[in-house]
Amino acid sequence: MIRPILTHPDPILREISIPVPAVTEATLALLDDMLETMYQAEGRGLAAVQIGVLQRVAVVDTDWKQGERNPLFFVNPTITWSSETMTAREEGCLSIPNQPRTVKRPERVKVSYLDRNGVDRVTELDGMLAMVIQHEIDHLDGVLILDHVTPSQPDPIT
Repeated sequence: MIRPILTHPDPILREISIPVPAVTEATLALLDDMLETMYQAEGRGLAAVQIGVLQRVAVVDTDWKQGERNPLFFVNPTITWSSETMTAREEGCLSIPNQPRTVKRPERVKVSYLDRNGVDRVTELDGMLAMVIQHEIDHLDGVLILDHVTPSQPDPIT
């Protein structure tokens, strides 16, 4: 089911999401709804808070725009390591439509999480995948791309 995406300045986007105790049928339904919503909105990632659910859950797919769907499901994602090498990329956000920002983030990260089956996983991501998961984890912590704005990129939403 496609769900409405909250947009800035909705105060829910600034809330910190709570960990999910276990992957349940409700969690799986949420993940499926999030994926459908993300694809419909033409995004590459979506955090549950963006649809008003304060659970530490995110979906990511950086391949689908090139024609092949490769969804990744993250329950309780935590960055356990970040590279010292930083990369600045333009990031868009479904909750801040049509207002991309250049954000500097670590080029590689190691993420621990539960997968769709509730299995503990650790994976190292780089490039676009690393950027997107960091963006989604920011959402789970109440952080928006506007918080990464440099003086040359003022926040147009006041």
